[in-house]
Amino acid sequence: MSEQNSWNGGRTPERLQGRLFWRGESGYEEARCGRIFNGRRPERYPAAILLATSEDDVVAGVRLARAHGLKVSVRAGGHSWAAWSLRDEALLIDLGGLRQIELDREAGIVRVSPAVTGSELNGLLTQQGLMFPGGHCPDVGLGGFLLQGGMGWNCRGWGWACQRIEAIDAVTADGELVHADAEHHPDLLWAARGAGPGFFAIVTRFYLRVRPLPGALTRSSFFYPAALFDEVMGWLYEEHPRLAPSVEVVAVGMGGGGELTSQATPTPVLLLQGLSFAETPAEAREALAPFERCPVRERALQEQVLVPTTLAEEYAEQRRANPKEHRYAVDNAWLNAPATTAIPALREAFVSLPTAQSFSLWFGMAPLHPLPDMALSLQADVYFASYVVWQQPEDDARCRRWLAEQMRRIEPFSEGLFLADSDFTTRPARFMDEQHWQRLQAVRARYDPTGLFHSYLIHPETPINVNPWSQP
Repeated sequence: MSEQNSWNGGRTPERLQGRLFWRGESGYEEARCGRIFNGRRPERYPAAILLATSEDDVVAGVRLARAHGLKVSVRAGGHSWAAWSLRDEALLIDLGGLRQIELDREAGIVRVSPAVTGSELNGLLTQQGLMFPGGHCPDVGLGGFLLQGGMGWNCRGWGWACQRIEAIDAVTADGELVHADAEHHPDLLWAARGAGPGFFAIVTRFYLRVRPLPGALTRSSFFYPAALFDEVMGWLYEEHPRLAPSVEVVAVGMGGGGELTSQATPTPVLLLQGLSFAETPAEAREALAPFERCPVRERALQEQVLVPTTLAEEYAEQRRANPKEHRYAVDNAWLNAPATTAIPALREAFVSLPTAQSFSLWFGMAPLHPLPDMALSLQADVYFASYVVWQQPEDDARCRRWLAEQMRRIEPFSEGLFLADSDFTTRPARFMDEQHWQRLQAVRARYDPTGLFHSYLIHPETPINVNPWSQP
């Protein structure tokens, strides 16, 4: 069969099962934006959008793009803050119709499609006494989450979620479906662990190593007045490297109108929280005991100590903190600065939030685990991120300006940023060490020599993987 006949006149492949929308056709706009989590929808318009329902659709889509001279972008969960899947004049291949979850309990491996969320996966795994450290926000698809590294549940103690990728199935730029593991296409697997939107293939299936569900998931939370920021954070900087590896530790600045227990407060507050993934209540009690020794504990507005919890309850709390149908601007920084430098730089981001729904978080990662050989190669003792959340378009400029001001204050002390909470169209920075960056370019040139797949969403004249504030 000739290529012309195979592609039915060059427009719609005969073997496609999923829907293909060319720009201007009915249904195109819903396909373009319907699965984007952020209420701010960029004015970028793909030439066509394929709602794939199978791996065969993905293969056919890549070959269609090649036949039409189109570049390819990919959407898994639609949770990218910058909506990097939306590229002008590209073929956007949307993986939302691929919904596989298949557990091989004996091998301890789950085979899962990229658009499946961590909460969906864990909803099934927890019934088997298992879990996977997916994203905290329940709406995050596993595809973008894992490709960007995966700062999942108890990343501090268990390591990055992408370290649990045993293998992938992926469609390459030549339109072939390949299996990549430690022995087959190992460079493709290396890149899938951290390349993020710069990955140069379409993952259709992850093979993920699961872990036992902890026997005593327990939370201790302390709500402090924002005025105590310096005292609480000074203690936390000193204490958090000594916490048990079963403890996920976070400090959250938040403010707005509501009840403390729903993580919205009538005045700005600082939440100090430890979430223990221990096996027994006794272990959890010992692991969380340091939080009860904070020197200003008696001045806490409210505390919830040693509360048994479940992943389902934690996901519900995250869903309240990350509401749908809202507008978001998000940025982040890796920090190794000492407390005397970091605390004054961070203070305003925690105590002067621009809206009731907004929040800033400090996530302790120390002591750092050495990273295995994978594309993800940048981390630090502290992860800072700010999530500005609002509803009305007329607040766009004010909210985005507030975030930019905070990041300008913090970035001189930053090592760089984490891809998942970034927007290079607003503020690019380093996200990978130079040796890994150069290797990634070499692997990309081998697998995608013509640049079929879109890479990082950034202005073409802007340097990539550098910290602008450190350049001469």
